[in-house]
Amino acid sequence: MATMSDTSVERPTRAAVVQMVSAMDVAGNLADAGALIDSAVAQGAELVVLPENFAFLGRQQRDTLTVAENEGEGPIQAFLADTAYRHGITLVGGSLPLQGGETDRVRAACLVYGPSGERIARYDKRHLFDVSLPGSETYRESATFAAGDAVVVAPTPVGRLGLSICYDLRFPEHYRALVDAGADILLAPSAFTATTGAAHWSVLVRARAIENGCYMLAPDQGGRHANARATHGESLIVDPWGECIASAGIGAGPAVAVADLDPGHQRAIRARLPALAHRRG
Repeated sequence: MATMSDTSVERPTRAAVVQMVSAMDVAGNLADAGALIDSAVAQGAELVVLPENFAFLGRQQRDTLTVAENEGEGPIQAFLADTAYRHGITLVGGSLPLQGGETDRVRAACLVYGPSGERIARYDKRHLFDVSLPGSETYRESATFAAGDAVVVAPTPVGRLGLSICYDLRFPEHYRALVDAGADILLAPSAFTATTGAAHWSVLVRARAIENGCYMLAPDQGGRHANARATHGESLIVDPWGECIASAGIGAGPAVAVADLDPGHQRAIRARLPALAHRRG
């Protein structure tokens, strides 16, 4: 488990989830992300979360290796640090490819940056999307990515963020481990396929919020990409009762959804329905 601060945030925080349709041009994707972050900040957001693969989504999965960065170096990490500092916000890079010690595979890393531009946390995606969907739609993330092994909670000025990426959503034990480690807010930056998103996306996001009595922030890719893959969109902010309090359109392209996260509301819900305290075993 990651270590973290003992401090908690008592005041409401305005948060934003950013929906993108990322392509193969890193510079272009970062420019698009920057404009969407500007929009979120203009609406008062102190916490901004980008989707999975925000900086690059290639025609082939292995194309990702061409843009992978070393730890602490490269234009994607510099963009995150500089943007967080320029706006004075907590900024979450949903996932980007970082070298992890293997020659033929990288890590899908979620990075958290604070208002001074310092990196607060790194989470490497634990559950890899190796599936065969209807219509010969097949994914083998493990051919390009190595799985992480750590559960990570990031102590930030806006609360303790429990980190996950996309396919992790299907593993409720991951989120329970985050809550046990002190997470106040759960994040699930994603690139859900249109097929799985239509069937499962909102159900999974709401379920993880309800089970854990937490706010859930789930930015998603949302449109058609260079490889002809269609992603679901419907980026969500869900409250601890499971109510959707902000959303972007399904497959609707770039967007920002903003909502206020109120710790008092969260405490009240947990007091009325103390399921976490009723756990056995």
